[in-house]
Amino acid sequence: MDDVGELEAAEHRAIDAAEQAASVMTAAGMQRMPARVMMSLVAAPDGGYTAAELGERLGVSAAAVSGAVRYLQDMHFISRRSRPGDRRDRYELVHDTFYGSVASNAPVYERMAEHIDRIADEHADDPAAQARAVELASFFRFMARRMPQLIDEWEAVRRAAG
Repeated sequence: MDDVGELEAAEHRAIDAAEQAASVMTAAGMQRMPARVMMSLVAAPDGGYTAAELGERLGVSAAAVSGAVRYLQDMHFISRRSRPGDRRDRYELVHDTFYGSVASNAPVYERMAEHIDRIADEHADDPAAQARAVELASFFRFMARRMPQLIDEWEAVRRAAG
């Protein structure tokens, strides 16, 4: 294999695993292209990828990459970095993205519970619908209470391992 082929093989590792992880994220509700870009960045070499390298890795157009990185930047999952002497920006996964994102959802769970309480209130004459709504609101309140505790536990595990 020539040097270019070896470089490409080293840069684009774990393609199948990244695509499978992206499929799981898509099934969980994330848009397909942002999920693929995000998992590519999980598997990226040190320093991340340029937009052109992401397009090459994924076999997609620059426009597809552009939309996906814009979405992921808006969600604070990735960041754009510039390097001295290089005109092209590079994209990297933001450290601690996942659990920070999950933890920030606790207020969302509380708001969901409040809205679902209203659904329950409006179904006083339908015990089955009311029971479903009450249980779901209770679940969201449980999640809101547990998220900060789970994040604290995760950070303790990381400190102990590190």
